[in-house]
Amino acid sequence: MNFPLKQPSQIALIVSLALGLSACNDTQATVSTSAAKVEKIDSAAAIEFINQAEADLANLNIEANRAEWIYSNFITDDTAALSAAMGEKVTSTSVRYATEAAKYAHVELDAVNARKLNSLRSSLVLPAPLDPAKNAELASIVSELNGLYGKGKYCFADGRCLTQPELSNLMAESKDPAVLLEAWQGWREIAKPMRPLFEREVELANEGAKDLGYADLSELWRSQYDMEPDVFSAELDRLWAQIKPLYDSLHCYVRGELNEQYGDEVAPKTGPIPAHLLGNMWAQQWGTIYNSVAPEDADPGYNVTELLAQNGYDEIKMVKQAEGFFTSLGFGALPDSFWTRSMFVQPQDRDVVCHASAWDLDNLDDIRIKMCIQKNAEDFTVIHHELGHNFYQRAYKNQPFIFKNSANDGFHEAIGDTIALSITPKYLQKIGLLDSVPDASKDIGLLLKQALDKVAFMPFGLMIDQWRWQVFNGTIKPEQYNQAWWDLREKYQGVKAPIARSEADFDPGAKYHVPGNVPYTRYFLAHVLQFQFHKALCDIAGDTGPVHRCSIYGNEAAGAKLNEMLEMGASQPWPEALNVVTGTKQMDAKAVLDYFAPLQVWLDEQNTEANRQCGW
Repeated sequence: MNFPLKQPSQIALIVSLALGLSACNDTQATVSTSAAKVEKIDSAAAIEFINQAEADLANLNIEANRAEWIYSNFITDDTAALSAAMGEKVTSTSVRYATEAAKYAHVELDAVNARKLNSLRSSLVLPAPLDPAKNAELASIVSELNGLYGKGKYCFADGRCLTQPELSNLMAESKDPAVLLEAWQGWREIAKPMRPLFEREVELANEGAKDLGYADLSELWRSQYDMEPDVFSAELDRLWAQIKPLYDSLHCYVRGELNEQYGDEVAPKTGPIPAHLLGNMWAQQWGTIYNSVAPEDADPGYNVTELLAQNGYDEIKMVKQAEGFFTSLGFGALPDSFWTRSMFVQPQDRDVVCHASAWDLDNLDDIRIKMCIQKNAEDFTVIHHELGHNFYQRAYKNQPFIFKNSANDGFHEAIGDTIALSITPKYLQKIGLLDSVPDASKDIGLLLKQALDKVAFMPFGLMIDQWRWQVFNGTIKPEQYNQAWWDLREKYQGVKAPIARSEADFDPGAKYHVPGNVPYTRYFLAHVLQFQFHKALCDIAGDTGPVHRCSIYGNEAAGAKLNEMLEMGASQPWPEALNVVTGTKQMDAKAVLDYFAPLQVWLDEQNTEANRQCGW
């Protein structure tokens, strides 16, 4: 598409150069007046461009959502082809608008349009170079990297060939260190061919970022957080420094328990933990080893999966109950279309994408979830989380299209997780699933189970992009990719490769988000923000008990404050949105420490009694 609105900007630039040359002997007032006229012309052109881009992208977004929904719910060669074609159209349009937006970066605009322009310019994850041949090359690399990951399998000597989900299940269930090591090592074989492709992808994307006015892709990614990129990096360091003492206590305890289980040869008493022993392919969450490290008296005395069955909860009733959480806060009920258009149960007549997700099809009221719901405790929590996304989407529906998003990319995930933190025994009692709330002696087990997933994840959530940003800006050279990866994993997680690795390996590629080019810092932010939101909402609700026992269910004051923030969407810098609920414009991980305070006391006692040498 040709944009006639480009022309006023180009004319203005020529005029400004002419005025600059002819005004050398004129008064300053004449120069200022002339410059003001030029700026006015530029501003008008920029606003016209923004309005056109926003309208075009809004329409394209609806079309893309429908294509993707159909593909996810009816997987065939035809729907896959339609989805891919739509994805290519969205990408090419977004690149075109981002490139155009960069031309107006120097223009002074009102706050709203300046924010929209910056969003158009900086929202690309993998900007393509302007050179058409390089653009095509980048698209080919992206497709090939996704294919290598998606088709990846590891075949055992007995002939079993397992996909990544199957290998992950094996690692979650097996306690045989030899089996764990083979699965861990085998999956990483699929990443080796990615290394040269990834290296070239970085070169091309950096060129694309420079075309948009950024120094490199690292600067572009870090420019999306309403602060200078280096200031944002410093914020992450500050938050991690708050969390690290709690993580250190958890790491020390888990390492000690694994040592007792496996012995010194497999799980040493000191130093980093071998990555294959933590129940997860990437050692990013440790919840699956809970039964191996939980104290003997950790059983809270109830099983949510059993309670759901005893109380006649089917898939629809589970979703209705989660909706009831939000309506108890004062939110309106979900529209009828939600119930007729969502997918709750895996169909038997076709292939579908079962991964749970929340959808906003028309940027207004056509909100849905897509899940193959299992009638268990995990999915009961997941449903609450996904509806958190849906209620967020509906809350900001009256914002302009570019602002129909969360305040920053960590907020959307954080809202769903904030709601999930309120699924406490107190909540289960209020909705009739529990007769009584267990006493505080049962809290340690519940907190340990959460910490193994949430606290253990935090350094991993941070280090993925620490590695990528240094790759993007050239601090980490291609010949250092794998060594730098493990250096950072040891620095942040205290985790090490269980066998020797070399630069023939490309272990970052074994994590989907690296070949898939999905920014990861959002997940670290979400893990901080959810606790900050939960603590603030509990305070608003007037709950004076331990924050880990609080549920905001039924409190309309907390719901009103939450809705006030959600309605803002991305219209204001995220500190303004944060301030609405928390009363501060600064992210703060103290709420994480408050939530897990009883657990940290207990962990430190266990480590002291066992005379464990903490740290690595």
